[in-house]
Amino acid sequence: MTPQELRASIGLAGIFGLRMLGMFIILPVFALYAATLPGGSSHTMVGIALGAYGLTQACLQVPFGWLSDRWGRKRTIYLGLLIFALGSFIAALAHDISMVVLGRIIQGAGAISAAVIALAADLTRDDQRTKAMAIIGMTIGATFALSMVAGPVLDRLVGVPGIFALTGLLAIAALLVVRVVVPDPLPAGAHKPPVQRASLQSVLRDTQLLRLNYGIFALHGILMALFVVVPFALQAHLPAASHWLVYLPVMLGAIVLMLPAMLLAERRGLQKPVFVGAVTVLIGALALLLFSDEGLAALVLGLLVFFAAFNLLEATLPSLISKRAPASAKGTAIGVYSSVQFIGTFVGAASGGWLSQHYGAPAVFGFCGVLATVWLLLAFGMSIPRSLETRRYQLPRTDAQTASGLVRSLSGLPGVREVNLSGAGVAYLKVDSKGFDEQNVIKLLAGES
Repeated sequence: MTPQELRASIGLAGIFGLRMLGMFIILPVFALYAATLPGGSSHTMVGIALGAYGLTQACLQVPFGWLSDRWGRKRTIYLGLLIFALGSFIAALAHDISMVVLGRIIQGAGAISAAVIALAADLTRDDQRTKAMAIIGMTIGATFALSMVAGPVLDRLVGVPGIFALTGLLAIAALLVVRVVVPDPLPAGAHKPPVQRASLQSVLRDTQLLRLNYGIFALHGILMALFVVVPFALQAHLPAASHWLVYLPVMLGAIVLMLPAMLLAERRGLQKPVFVGAVTVLIGALALLLFSDEGLAALVLGLLVFFAAFNLLEATLPSLISKRAPASAKGTAIGVYSSVQFIGTFVGAASGGWLSQHYGAPAVFGFCGVLATVWLLLAFGMSIPRSLETRRYQLPRTDAQTASGLVRSLSGLPGVREVNLSGAGVAYLKVDSKGFDEQNVIKLLAGES
């Protein structure tokens, strides 16, 4: 990765981490806190308070993705972080469960995941994008592990209202990260050739995008369903205060296991076999967890294998979406993807809870296995988009009208997929190496054709 790509990846991962920390850190302590509030004796209201965030996220990912395509990535992210901070402060000041629900709804209305992922796609080359998404994915995983440890500690120090206030302050800190750390999309002040806007319908009709969208639905549905029953399985071996002793090494070990597979996929061009293999490993992990009642070692091994596959798939899916999506509707496509992700979160948690209550943990593992098996069948028919290379060319001095014509001519060359013209007289071409002849570009820029 170039220094700018690394800076962008770390900065955007930091934004994701700060926001996800606000969502995860209350999980181990919220139910006990909610029970002390007026109206909190209703478990239905407690569930609504927890789920309201995901539902509003699901509803608003597409509008925020659409807005980022037209209003700008950074502006959209600023708006979403401010909304999230407002919801956090409202939840911190809540005196009853209904006000907490309102705060959570407003928190979820800051639905910037699609805009952040689209900005990551804008700031990284195709052949480096999976690394950027891996940094983001690993940050989310580390945030989850940190939350399991930090939540009970912060609850003792500042209480759940203090945790909500802290998440609001972290969202404000994320504004500074966007402003100071994250670069502006390149090239700044670009003159782009006129393109036909891809519609939402075209995104929803793309069968390859639909396969990827089902994948993220299944992945997060499985995750949330598992965490309805896994904490109780752990509690049979360890007190709740010691669960972090399992989660932390499992998450770190999973990252170590997924990195070689990710590098193999990128460097050897084995993206599809590695992807299909990861879904298969996911099914194997669920089988291990099904028999985890035999001891703590089996449970820990199942979680390690699960999160190794989960982290790899979590890192790969956004990269595939950004490559497959039309250039003029990247934010919209990622918005659909993010919405389906949060729908999966809600469906997985609700279904897991219902199945666990009526049929026990084996039914939850079976439900997850069905989701993963359907995904495996769909993954066999997926196609991996070709990686594009970014080429940089110095342009001759010319006026704006001639420059626009030059961009159109460059866009029509074989193998050229996208052209951006910077204000500094530099053309950035995204090209498919198959069919691209650099001599055509050199001749065109020299005025020979």
